[in-house]
Amino acid sequence: MKTMELIAPCHFGMEAVLKREILDLGYEISQVEDGRVTFLGDPEAVAYANVFLRTTERILIKVAKIHAETFDELFERTKELPWEEYIPRDGKFWVAKANSIKSKLFSPSDIQSIMKKAMVERLKSVYHQEWFPETGASFPLRVAFLKNEALIGLDTSGVSLHKRGYRQMTAKAPITETLAAALILLTPWKGDRILVDPFCGSGTFPIEAAMIAADMAPGMNRSFLAEEWKHLVPRKHWYQAMDEAAQRVNTEIHTDIQGYDIDGEIVKAARANAAMAGVDKLIHFQQRPVSELRHSGKYGFVITNPPYGERLEEKEALPALYRQIGEAFDRLDTWSKYVITAYEDAQRYIGKKAAKNRKIYNGMMKTYFYMFPGPKPPGKHRAEEDA
Repeated sequence: MKTMELIAPCHFGMEAVLKREILDLGYEISQVEDGRVTFLGDPEAVAYANVFLRTTERILIKVAKIHAETFDELFERTKELPWEEYIPRDGKFWVAKANSIKSKLFSPSDIQSIMKKAMVERLKSVYHQEWFPETGASFPLRVAFLKNEALIGLDTSGVSLHKRGYRQMTAKAPITETLAAALILLTPWKGDRILVDPFCGSGTFPIEAAMIAADMAPGMNRSFLAEEWKHLVPRKHWYQAMDEAAQRVNTEIHTDIQGYDIDGEIVKAARANAAMAGVDKLIHFQQRPVSELRHSGKYGFVITNPPYGERLEEKEALPALYRQIGEAFDRLDTWSKYVITAYEDAQRYIGKKAAKNRKIYNGMMKTYFYMFPGPKPPGKHRAEEDA
């Protein structure tokens, strides 16, 4: 089977989490860069990575890395690439996205049109036809220029992998499913531990946690563009990946995963999303303010994305809200608490300094992931957290 390089983009700062996921799937890492991990895989890996990886935005087949400082150079380098190995005679192909950092070529629309023309010229000469119907499967490309080097990848996923298919209803400033999963995996939480999100919104943290606990593959209930690329990824690989995903799911486990929100309509939406994901039995949702955050259990986890005040009147309420968060944290003195927020005074009003914090971009918004680890529990969990 042909080995290829596969590119998995992720949120900046989450590369180590994604790398661990890829290694756990059994694939060899070839490069880790800001915002992406590249690994070696065969056609089967395209299916397995799309179905099982929780923290990547999409899976790209690396076509090439080329150097170009002029549009003529970009045209010629693109035309030299063996597009016929990827795109059949009736394939629909285009540059879906181009971006450029510190490069002489910086206009996305010009990069897109020049590369499309070059691809057409290449395929004309190989297929000996002047016109392409583009009625077949879709082959979108994504191009990233950095210092005049263009990384070209063929998008196997289509719709971004954060769209698991369960989130029909969303709250304001939602956190993406991939980022929520990455943040959970960044903590020592395991499925048999308590997890509470007191600002659950549309339920993303509790749902992703329940899916992790139940070993439910994030791509189980959706489709992928490359399912139509029978010449590149045989259908049997998709069937195998989906069959294995179905066999691994275990929703009969005991969990203590809870989601609270002050807005009753939002709580209803979170319940509906959890039902769509197939994990509603594993999560307890409740309308409750953070001031009533209490739990009789010890050594649990709070992982949450509280409001950060996008409007002026909301901003004015933040000091009091974050003081309430701090008071709730004080009550849960053996617990570990993790907060992602764009509110820069979060630590001040929570009333304690985080042991660690990471700067993370949630879309274009700069946020911080504040980590307040609690004491390690006795017994087997201590060994897990030390591992």
